[in-house]
Amino acid sequence: MAELTFYTNPMSRGAIVRWMLEEVGQPYETVLLDYGTTMKAPDYLAINPMGKVPAIKHGDVVVTEGAAICAYLADAFPDAGLAPAPGSPERGPYYRWLFYGAGPVEAAVINHSLGVQIAPEKKMMVGYGDYDTVVDVLDRHFSEHEWAAGDRFTAADVYLGSQVLWGTQFGTLPKRDSFDAYAARLTGRPAAVRAKEIDAKLREQPEG
Repeated sequence: MAELTFYTNPMSRGAIVRWMLEEVGQPYETVLLDYGTTMKAPDYLAINPMGKVPAIKHGDVVVTEGAAICAYLADAFPDAGLAPAPGSPERGPYYRWLFYGAGPVEAAVINHSLGVQIAPEKKMMVGYGDYDTVVDVLDRHFSEHEWAAGDRFTAADVYLGSQVLWGTQFGTLPKRDSFDAYAARLTGRPAAVRAKEIDAKLREQPEG
C-alpha cells in the first residue's frame, strides 16, 4: 500500500483532514510545519507552492486544498464508505454539498467575519451572493436532512460539517437549531473525537 503522509499544523484547517484521515482508518505519517518557517521552506514549497497546509502525499500523488483532499481520500479508500458510488443518485448531492462548504460557505463566512460588505449591485459578481442567503440555504438543508448528502455520513460531512462546527463554536454562523443538532451528530463520531484529541496534544507540545 502506498505511503500516506499528512502535512499540517494543529492550529490550521489541517484539522479537517486529520478528521478525514481518522475516518478513513489507514495508517499515515504526520509532518508538522510551522508558519513562516518550515511551511515556507523549499522542501515544502515543492509539495504546495502556496506554502500553506493541509496537504497530503499518497505515494507519488500530492493533493492540496481541504475539500479536494477529503474527496480524494474517500475515493482512494472506498472500503471506508465515505463517498457514494460513482453514478449513484447520491453522488450529485455529495459533490454539491462538499463544494458548497468549500465555496459559498467558506467565502461568505470569512468575508462576513472580516466585515466585508457586498453592495447589492455587486452581488452578481460574488459567487455566494450574500451571507444571509448562504446561511438560510444551509439552515433549510439541515432542518430537513440529518447529513449533507443522502441518509448517511460522508466526506461531505467532514468538510461542510467542519464549517458548521467552527461556526457554532466561534459565532461566525448565527444561532440555528439545525446547526446545533448537526454539530451534535458530528462531535459524537469516534473519529472526530480522536482527531480533536490528537491535535489538542500537539498544540500542548513546546515548540522546537
